[in-house]
Amino acid sequence: MRKYLVENNKEYTLSNQVLRSGTSIGANVEEGIGAQSRKDFISKMSIAQKEAFETRYWLRLLRDSKEIKKEYADSMISDCDELISILSKILITSKSNTE
Repeated sequence: MRKYLVENNKEYTLSNQVLRSGTSIGANVEEGIGAQSRKDFISKMSIAQKEAFETRYWLRLLRDSKEIKKEYADSMISDCDELISILSKILITSKSNTE
């Protein structure tokens, strides 16, 4: 998406935010997989979830400002919603297993 926006002389700041927060989701999940404790795992999954919320926010701004096509944005927003749901379930399960 960022490549499309840059090549078409579209918006730059918001696309960088999407790139930053979007890639942070996966980075934090990977860190969580290698966590040294349950607490560390929960922390990393929580950060990944927050980054997914942030990514969804930036995608909505890009869509609403008409910087990207609505259908394209809605598809990526749906992907974020799915990630948020998965991460929420991981967090609920992980927290209940520590109590």
